[in-house]
Amino acid sequence: MRRRSVLLAGALAGIAGTVAAAREASAWPGPYITVAADGSGDVSTIQAAVDAVPPGNAEPFTVKIRPGTYEGQVVIPADKPHIVLRGQGPDPTAVVISDNRANGTPKPDGTTWGTSGSASVTISGSDFSARNLTFANTFDEAAHPEITNRQAVAVLTRADRIVFDNVRFLANQDTLYLNSPDAAVVSRVYLRKCHIEGDVDFIFGRATAVLDRCAIHSLERGSATNNGYVTAASTSLPNPYGFLLSECRLTSDAPPGTVALGRPWHPSNDPDAVAEVTIRDSVLGAHIATTPWTDFGTWPWRDARYAEYHNRGPGAAVTPDRPQLTREQAVTRTIAAYLSGSDGWDPVR
Repeated sequence: MRRRSVLLAGALAGIAGTVAAAREASAWPGPYITVAADGSGDVSTIQAAVDAVPPGNAEPFTVKIRPGTYEGQVVIPADKPHIVLRGQGPDPTAVVISDNRANGTPKPDGTTWGTSGSASVTISGSDFSARNLTFANTFDEAAHPEITNRQAVAVLTRADRIVFDNVRFLANQDTLYLNSPDAAVVSRVYLRKCHIEGDVDFIFGRATAVLDRCAIHSLERGSATNNGYVTAASTSLPNPYGFLLSECRLTSDAPPGTVALGRPWHPSNDPDAVAEVTIRDSVLGAHIATTPWTDFGTWPWRDARYAEYHNRGPGAAVTPDRPQLTREQAVTRTIAAYLSGSDGWDPVR
């Protein structure tokens, strides 16, 4: 197979001498660059690889990541679309991208990072994808009792047409922040066969997101009554599609009935942030409460858009407090309905 060099003139400014070229090969979408923590690749950090991608890139640019742990925040800016992060290990555990700051972690100037600023990885470039790797926020709550704002995000998305395939997301509170640039903007995210774990509100935000055949694991917080909330959607009212969990498996080591499926988050008390979450054709463990949707402060869950359909398992017993879709309604709550948009996006094919 013919290989050609693609010069990155100007794009590698500030990475003096570390990369001479990125290469193109049929096994990887578009040009690529190799990251290796041990120095055997083109660069040794994920951010250096992102910095090497030309702004305004109009085709996939693959960052091949060799096995290892890569610490430090990663920011993918809005002017760098089509980035592909691809772990080269045998499974997602071999490549770990992590950081360890929380909302209340102090900055050098004495202020704190905030929830968004805590993210190990922030993705603002559209048409991003990640495969076969792990994103983590390793902030240790027990080691920092002085920090009370413990939201610690592993990944924050702020862009459209994002795909995560066979990816793990690890943290405690606020693991996966699925957002958009603005409340009036719909941003779509597709997660296929991923593993997401956390405890409080660990899948949250206003994006339109489909979790397809994912493993969703609630961590035990040591409580006999409340071990957290799986979702905290803040879907904008005009948007009919928030989070769809399809053919997922929800597990936990927490006591039976101590985890809620979700509560409605209204950022800054925005009355037009009205959660939409549908969970269908999924297996729910015994940790899920029989009244699985709960209020968020003064915002009642009954005003949100929550629904289930054809779930099974010990945590899926149908009660009056569990809105169920009719067969006719279920036809409108499919992966294609959530993701297609006006451009017909179909990441499943």
